[in-house]
Amino acid sequence: MHKTDFTDYEAGVARLTMPVSARDHAQGPDDAPLTLVEYGDYQCPYCGAAYPVVKRLQKTLGDKLRFVFRNFPLPQAHPYAMAAAEAAEAAGTLGKFWPMHDMIYENQEELSPESLAEWAHELGLADDKLEKALEAPEIDKRLKEDRSSGIRSGLNGTPTFYINGTRYDGPPDYPSLLAVLESELSVR
Repeated sequence: MHKTDFTDYEAGVARLTMPVSARDHAQGPDDAPLTLVEYGDYQCPYCGAAYPVVKRLQKTLGDKLRFVFRNFPLPQAHPYAMAAAEAAEAAGTLGKFWPMHDMIYENQEELSPESLAEWAHELGLADDKLEKALEAPEIDKRLKEDRSSGIRSGLNGTPTFYINGTRYDGPPDYPSLLAVLESELSVR
């Protein structure tokens, strides 16, 4: 196949079009041999089910894995997804992206605009600082960049994972993801 305007194809395989960089929210060493990128929606039940899988993979693989999260809210299906993504990004400008990310997924069933404000308060984010952060143009810019890069990378729903730049099309369960990550690790 040839390169299209929307997805970078290499031998029919969807590839990540926006490389991981300092702009991303990442956990794990920059030089880890494995990079797992997730495009997720905070209200998506499948993303909620994938959250503990990713946490377990991080624990198992330790410093061999860098995990990157990019937002891909689907507000047509999930009415609070955009507000949650904005809240996580606003928390990120205040140094609390990962605590907010975890708080949302760990309490996904209670997600609402009111709960987002409550969780931010629990994380020590002052209302006025969070409100100001939510108004920052960087939030909207980042969400648009994440969405655009997901579309160009062949995203086909949430969660969508990329392992070292190649879209993972298998089931998002622990044994399947671990097998592919370990296989990738063995060729490095």
